[in-house]
Amino acid sequence: MLEGKAVMGETDMKQTMKEDALSLAAKALDCFDVTEPTLIARFIKKEFDRKYGLGWQCIAGTHFGSFVTHCSGCFIHFSVGSLTILLFKGSAGEPESEPITV
Repeated sequence: MLEGKAVMGETDMKQTMKEDALSLAAKALDCFDVTEPTLIARFIKKEFDRKYGLGWQCIAGTHFGSFVTHCSGCFIHFSVGSLTILLFKGSAGEPESEPITV
């Protein structure tokens, strides 16, 4: 697991979901090189879609900005070394929570 190795940014996820995100990131980094952020993001997104329902979005990379509206309790932003991962479930219509800028 990446606990202790990951630098947590913003999150509003419950502890179990946060642990799943970190665990999947660790598995993705075991399967793919850090220079393949699209493959890492796809892996994490598909697993969250499977486990928590469709609608998850994942962005992984070293340099990006974002401004997203997400479902309450469905947002995490963390870094592992030089790789930053943003995982959230999108919200259609009125935001259920304040948008987070990272």
